[in-house]
Amino acid sequence: MNAVRQLKKEFPEHAILADMKIADTGAFEVEMAAKAGADIVMLLGNADDSTVQDAVRSARKYGVRLMADLIIVEDPVKRAQELEKMGVDYINMHAGIDQQMTGKDPTPLLERIIQAVDIPVAAAGGLDAVTSAQAVKAGASIVIVGGNITQSDNVTESARKIRESVDATEIPDFKRQTLEQETRRLFSEVSTPNITDAMHRKGAMKNIRSMVDGKKMVGTAVTVQTFEGDWAKTVEAIETAGKGDVIVIYNGSPHIAPWGGLATLSCLNKGIAGIVIDGAVRDIDEIRKIGLPVFATTNVPNAGDPKGFGEINATINCGSQVVNPGDYIIGDDNGVVVVQKERAYEIARRAKEVEKNEKRLYEEIKRGSTLSEVLKLKKWEKM
Repeated sequence: MNAVRQLKKEFPEHAILADMKIADTGAFEVEMAAKAGADIVMLLGNADDSTVQDAVRSARKYGVRLMADLIIVEDPVKRAQELEKMGVDYINMHAGIDQQMTGKDPTPLLERIIQAVDIPVAAAGGLDAVTSAQAVKAGASIVIVGGNITQSDNVTESARKIRESVDATEIPDFKRQTLEQETRRLFSEVSTPNITDAMHRKGAMKNIRSMVDGKKMVGTAVTVQTFEGDWAKTVEAIETAGKGDVIVIYNGSPHIAPWGGLATLSCLNKGIAGIVIDGAVRDIDEIRKIGLPVFATTNVPNAGDPKGFGEINATINCGSQVVNPGDYIIGDDNGVVVVQKERAYEIARRAKEVEKNEKRLYEEIKRGSTLSEVLKLKKWEKM
């Protein structure tokens, strides 16, 4: 409540919304927020009716308004109508952070709620300058923006862009990318450390490094299981792979290469995104001139023979990570990470949040803080 008091003191002419997410003791928490200076108090839309009704009575007593948050409500349209009848002043259509990570588009539901009630409807959940404008276009009276301002390295500029977008007289049509397009875009914008952080420090291939410095690789796996020095299946996989794929090879030896310059050039012509080898490569000078991202354990001069043993597009183990065909493979100068295809979009979104947070931390450290101070390590150490 001290935060509410401070905001009201600094901005007495502005409406202050206290996002209490009240689930119980409705009257008590509304009173607490109102006395601290809140003008609008948020309660959970799935709170019991008795809690909502008591919160409404308290709001009328103390002269504040109520907003109901529909996060995780099973039937948001029906519940919005019930909340309106009970006296709630605003409805908040809120897509939770974990829901956002799975790629659910809340716009159709927002439009249905707006049509179902006569009170103002707010939109919240992952909104940025573009999606805030789209929410207004859909009929939202209020947009609530969190992480895209608070986690920005320049909060003023981020807030200004959002303000300008919702005030624009003409809001352009926004064509959303497919999940695959958006997944690839997000992975291309973040680092492999961002991704492993988003996966709770998992997914990194062991002992595999970039053979071509400064190259970023994002693509879906075409897997190859082969044997020491047998390069037949690795080359045949070039015919199987398509544009934007990554060929992922388990070779079984750091001493005999199943891959070299000619195979790399063939991949470049097909638009293949890169190569990952649990094993060695050769022709490293040619590979670096070609410039295609290639990741391996080492480089050696000698190759084996095309015997034809092995399999294409089977589940393999590469760098101590299980890789299935279609999994996302991301590589940069830090190394290579594998992300299960079923969770690729979610992990890409979570990695983007990690990146935003790190940019904010960089700015705070530049202003003179230490990393320990910024992260409040001593406060959060396990006692």
